[in-house]
Amino acid sequence: MRALGMRRTRMRDTVLLYVLLWAGTAVLMTPFFWMLSTSLKSMDEVQTWPITWIPAHLLWENYLAVFQRTPFARYLLNSVIIATGGIVGTLIGSALAGYGFARLRFPGRDFLFFVNLTTLMLPAWVVIVPHFMMFKWIGWLDTYLPFIVPAFFGNPFHIFLFRQSFLGVPRELEDAARIDGCSTLRIFLQIFLPLSRPVVATVGIFAFYYYWNDLLYPLVYLQSQLKFPVSLGLRMFQGSNAGMIHYPRMMAASMIAMMPPIILFLLAQRLFVQGVVITGVEK
Repeated sequence: MRALGMRRTRMRDTVLLYVLLWAGTAVLMTPFFWMLSTSLKSMDEVQTWPITWIPAHLLWENYLAVFQRTPFARYLLNSVIIATGGIVGTLIGSALAGYGFARLRFPGRDFLFFVNLTTLMLPAWVVIVPHFMMFKWIGWLDTYLPFIVPAFFGNPFHIFLFRQSFLGVPRELEDAARIDGCSTLRIFLQIFLPLSRPVVATVGIFAFYYYWNDLLYPLVYLQSQLKFPVSLGLRMFQGSNAGMIHYPRMMAASMIAMMPPIILFLLAQRLFVQGVVITGVEK
């Protein structure tokens, strides 16, 4: 009887937990459902009250109008270029720096790592003016170089993630590789990186989200409209309808812009969660 009572208690707690999770999911997903519904409405339906969640007629033409009225395909391509360069630079720079802090011995290593962590508390707005002046002086304004080149110098948070992961690699593997004649770079490429695939995926996802959604730096560094990423391209819909915001088209463009991050997370969520858990364990 006691075992039966404990089983019923666990079942009740499990059901209650799932009910709470589904309720919280419904609340958090309400803006997404509203955006999806609005993207398929007409302007008249958008302005009705109370809100009509299911449109009378699904206007898929709103998605086609996104590409007809603005160079939205070009905006998507620009975002892909920036995100790809940023991901490659972030992975290379952060992984190398994390490996150095985790495995190499040199004077001031711990102090430099402490300085690296303290930069996390420095707001981006503090350095945006000197960065703008520097990039203007070297002629990088209105190009993608201010986004891609700094990524190769590493990101403090990503360096921390790689360092935590590399600290968990057994020292015996590294010693055995050195006995076999492997260089430091070969050990890094053939041992540490393959064993840190969850962290590589996590950093890649973080970097993709950052560069895909970044609005501040493209707004500061870019002037040519055909070089705008999708984050700036969405602003084109605010005044594209005789000074009025055409909400269906704007929500359709937002849905298109949101699909790549959602698809990436769904495909790599297992590695993403694993990477966050692994790097969160104190070494």
